[in-house]
Amino acid sequence: MDNEKFVTLAHGAGGRQTGALIGNIFRKYFDNPDLTADDAAVLPLDGGRYAFSTDGFIVSPAVFPGGNIVKLSICGTVNDLACMGAEPLYLSCAFVIEEGFPMDTLEQLAQSMAETAAETGVRIVAGDTKVAGKGQVDGVFITTTGVGRIREDVSTSGALAQPGDAVLVSGDIGRHGCTILLARDEFGIDADVTSDCAPLWGTVKAALDVCPEIHVIRDATRGGVGTVLYEIAEQSGTGINIEEEKLPVQDAVQGVCGMLGLSPLYLACEGRMVMVVPQDRAEQVLEAIRQIPYSKEAAIIGHVTEDMPGRVTVTTEIGGKTLLPPPRGELLPRIC
Repeated sequence: MDNEKFVTLAHGAGGRQTGALIGNIFRKYFDNPDLTADDAAVLPLDGGRYAFSTDGFIVSPAVFPGGNIVKLSICGTVNDLACMGAEPLYLSCAFVIEEGFPMDTLEQLAQSMAETAAETGVRIVAGDTKVAGKGQVDGVFITTTGVGRIREDVSTSGALAQPGDAVLVSGDIGRHGCTILLARDEFGIDADVTSDCAPLWGTVKAALDVCPEIHVIRDATRGGVGTVLYEIAEQSGTGINIEEEKLPVQDAVQGVCGMLGLSPLYLACEGRMVMVVPQDRAEQVLEAIRQIPYSKEAAIIGHVTEDMPGRVTVTTEIGGKTLLPPPRGELLPRIC
């Protein structure tokens, strides 16, 4: 297949091809002053600033260890709003349901969606339902759209990273992608791994309470932490160096990656933030977010540099330095 003439799975994986698809097709026609390269648009309304974001979810299997498609849909949109320093307020949800989908399963998903929304404090205020013919949809697809109010003292963007800033992650990485890979049972690997899927406004609020000057907050979903770091480096025109020995990775995830030749840096997270913080405030932010249940394993993993703008480098455990390969192709497994 000619990748220049047809859409491939790689175009939806969150790496270079996704960026090219957005830039060459959607941004070309949709470009306007409010169109964003960040996790949510920032819109000035009624004297304040509001974050606005939308997400589609087609994860398979729809139920997996640690979560399900509806928990994923709520957390994904809430977390995108939180990345802009916004308290999530309202959500809409649209369901596309395959003919023959079990009604009791649908009710269980609706209940789970309500429970997750209640945990985050967000209200589901509008929605839409469509039923597609047998085989036109893989069970159920969900789209959620969210609105949140941005704190007055906060301004975050991938373009704001500055040399000298510290780079943090809010917990161990790669667990959601590994969970989905194992749940599909394509490789016959048995490992005790559950998704990190979680709503993160509490983590972000704790960080902003002690440091409103946080420069970047990004949700490490499709493409994982590695892709997010490349996006930040490119947006800000800086380099980023991370230290291999400081990356928090569960042993089981590391083991699965080792067997399959994958990098936990490029496996999706659904409950982890990457934060770029002024160096002199990094320890304070780290201490604050470690008090929140979903970010107890937070760690400082590197720093922003003037060297190699647009690139991410890794200092290895033996002290050498290497270039983190740029994300390209289909980043396995597909997670949403």
